Amino acid sequence: MKKLFLSIATLSLMSFTSVEIYQNYVLGESITTIQDMKEWMTQDIENGNIDPELGQTYIDNLEQVENDLIKYVNNK
Repeated sequence: MKKLFLSIATLSLMSFTSVEIYQNYVLGESITTIQDMKEWMTQDIENGNIDPELGQTYIDNLEQVENDLIKYVNNK
């Protein structure tokens, strides 16, 4: 009975850890994507593809989302 309990506990811990690793990976990729989008928007502003005021609004919003995700990751 003890071996069965230990096996179940070990499997549960392993699956929790893999879920946490996956979640951290997804959060990291999301932050990277937001950073890429800010860079693209900056390039679009510089190339005249978007109104500078509108582009800056997008960048500000992306920065807020990025900061919120970073705070979430740091507080986990």
